[in-house]
Amino acid sequence: MSDTILSVKNLTLDIPMGSGTLHAVRGIDFDLKRGETLSIVGESGSGKSLTSLAVMGLLGKSIKRQADEMRFEDVDLLKANRRVMRTLRGNRMAMIFQEPMTSLNPAYTIGDQLAETLRLHRKVSNAQARARAIELLEKVGITAAESRLSQYPHQLSGGLRQRVMIALALMCEPDLLIADEPTTALDVTIQAQILRLLVDLTREMNMAMILITHDLGVVARVADKVAVMYAGELVETGPSTEVFARPSHPYTRGLLRCIPQPGKTERGAPLGTIPGIVPSLIGEVTGCAFRTRCPHARPECRAPIPQRGDATHAFRCIHSDGALSQEGEVA
Repeated sequence: MSDTILSVKNLTLDIPMGSGTLHAVRGIDFDLKRGETLSIVGESGSGKSLTSLAVMGLLGKSIKRQADEMRFEDVDLLKANRRVMRTLRGNRMAMIFQEPMTSLNPAYTIGDQLAETLRLHRKVSNAQARARAIELLEKVGITAAESRLSQYPHQLSGGLRQRVMIALALMCEPDLLIADEPTTALDVTIQAQILRLLVDLTREMNMAMILITHDLGVVARVADKVAVMYAGELVETGPSTEVFARPSHPYTRGLLRCIPQPGKTERGAPLGTIPGIVPSLIGEVTGCAFRTRCPHARPECRAPIPQRGDATHAFRCIHSDGALSQEGEVA
């Protein structure tokens, strides 16, 4: 029996706009196995969060979702109705949202919100739900957990709110956890603690995790697989160790040049940059969307781009792996 917990094939998300259709996500493919961590990385606006919301069934009514397959274990997410999705969300699949202050209800205490999640999906008493809430708050590193149950979100620091969000997502021991930039706006020491906590919990509970981030340093530390996303499509996918050791797409290489490399980047040396901006995805989108920013672009980049590599490490570029020169004209 396959241990694949989530399978997405050719996911497309289109948003009607006044000036045309915004092709926000185009042809996304990935599989995730139990116990694996997949990191989706890319610039803001590349479609990372929309992809996760599509999996959770939390898209706005105006967004048109299409896919050849979207399956979570034994559930066809494309055919699942609202009742089925309500039984899945918070139970078998959970999400840590990017900003906990806007995700937690300011009118209810932390304890009420944690207990409600468990009682919605499990037949437990108030006392049992409260005990589970205290257990998870302690597990995520919150001291004096019992006293926190009576506090409201605004009474907690950003780091504590993020830990409460993690506890909230884990109340029902989900099989799939989606973490949408869980360390945004946190200081570096708290970021490291949150990431280590997520890694430890996924291993302890044998969960699959999708980690959405724009920080490649985070990816290197925690991900088993990485999917590099640009302008609504995956431009490179593969095991994180291989993608970091042998980046094959110019965009992936550009991202890696933007971060300091331990033992390689000299102190005071300028970091790399990627010139230009992400192109508009309204209207027809053809060829490589990165070509206007790529130093290796050629006229052929305007045509459909083949996928190269293999089933393990794949990328979309007209240049074969390792064949890129250091300089090139922009199409």
